[in-house]
Amino acid sequence: MPERNMEFGKYGARGVRGHQAVAHRLDTLAGFVSTPVTVRRGLLARLHYLTRSDRARAAAREAGLTVTDRTLRAWLDGSRNPSRQNLERIETAYRAVRRRNVARHLLARLNRQGRGTRVEFHPLDQSQVGGPRRRAVTYRTLNVRRWDRVVAAWAAADDGALDEAWINDATVDLGSQWGQYEYITAIGFAA
Repeated sequence: MPERNMEFGKYGARGVRGHQAVAHRLDTLAGFVSTPVTVRRGLLARLHYLTRSDRARAAAREAGLTVTDRTLRAWLDGSRNPSRQNLERIETAYRAVRRRNVARHLLARLNRQGRGTRVEFHPLDQSQVGGPRRRAVTYRTLNVRRWDRVVAAWAAADDGALDEAWINDATVDLGSQWGQYEYITAIGFAA
């Protein structure tokens, strides 16, 4: 098994780490509120999501939103606006709670009772790499059957664990070519 790329982009190749592309795709599948938190509608949507039940409130506090109920009511009725730091905390707490809530459902969709999900690997962009240093990397597909560690690391927002899970549970099944797909331009899968 080849080692990981240590100096990616040294000769002009462009792309993102595979686990970052997977995290972005899972975020898309999770269906976050698209309106920014800085807009009143986006703020209200996030606050309603975080305060709709006692369990949601406890998860929001655990995720870092530690304001009083009085402050939350003032934000909801519009008598006060959250500071920039509190807007960031609301966004962080919303994403953490949303990931935790959809992880189980998303895992079931991706595993599909052991059948897995077909993943498309779009290779890195080598248009800026000189001819002698350009590698022959092609578009590949792979059926990933083990999503448990990947989804758990994504739900916990643990970048290192997500990288390890993606390499060890998915791309290693590409055989000796897995190192060529550590960096990619895009990844695609539908669940």
